[in-house]
Amino acid sequence: MTPRPIRQRVPALEVSEGAGVTVHRSIGTPALRHLDPFLMLDHFGSDQPDEYIAGFPDHPHRGFITFTYMLDGHMEHRDSMGNRGDLKAGGVQWMKAASGVIHSEMPKQNDGLMRGFQLWINLPAREKMSAPAYQEFSASAIPELALDGARVRLLAGTFGGQRGVIDDPATDVLYLDVGLPPSARFRHPLDDARNAFAYVFEGDAHLAGEALPAHTLAVLGPGDTVELTAGAAGARFILVAGRPLGEPVVQYGPFVMTSREEIEQALADYRAGRLVQAKATLTGR
Repeated sequence: MTPRPIRQRVPALEVSEGAGVTVHRSIGTPALRHLDPFLMLDHFGSDQPDEYIAGFPDHPHRGFITFTYMLDGHMEHRDSMGNRGDLKAGGVQWMKAASGVIHSEMPKQNDGLMRGFQLWINLPAREKMSAPAYQEFSASAIPELALDGARVRLLAGTFGGQRGVIDDPATDVLYLDVGLPPSARFRHPLDDARNAFAYVFEGDAHLAGEALPAHTLAVLGPGDTVELTAGAAGARFILVAGRPLGEPVVQYGPFVMTSREEIEQALADYRAGRLVQAKATLTGR
């Protein structure tokens, strides 16, 4: 087995999104514009209501998927297709915006900690104008496994003989939330046919023997296995992998297409009130 090394370290940058919510962004920054098929990774977290209460009011998407994972707190999702989501701590939401969605993500709490991740996943060109789809699952539906001291929550993909609740067929996404006690090691086969990254959000770790501090994303290099060892205080990280699409990416804010002409059409559709073309199918429990 050949451990996949750190190909690139990307410290998260603070940016303001929505109505002024501060998020820590790693993918989608000058240091790492994209990691095919991933377009953006935001890590949001605060226990100060003034920093999150305004939430993310109505905004459009076209041409990609949003994958939201709530670690703590309670967020309500509403969209132009009539879906209403109730995303609580430990729950996940997968929204295929495709041809067009307008939605909001608003806090349903007035105090306490709100924390989580939002990942943007590209869609292949053939699916960018397909009908939207929506999956949402509560914490109780997500498999949780114990392996050699590690606690692993399986959000998407296959791990330990089980399959996660979210299915992303175009890119075969693997999404794990891994918690390690002090000095414990996590090892998992992961060949380099899929681009992959690890993001430490609690404690610190070593990846293939190289230091990886908190709030730093590590892009994995070539190999066939991922190995992380927790530091003295333990570690918690997400490990995400996906099959690259190898297609052009032309992005303008919340629209991600394959050509400038398609972006101009998306803007024209949004301004004319015709961005939303189909109602999403809904899956979840």
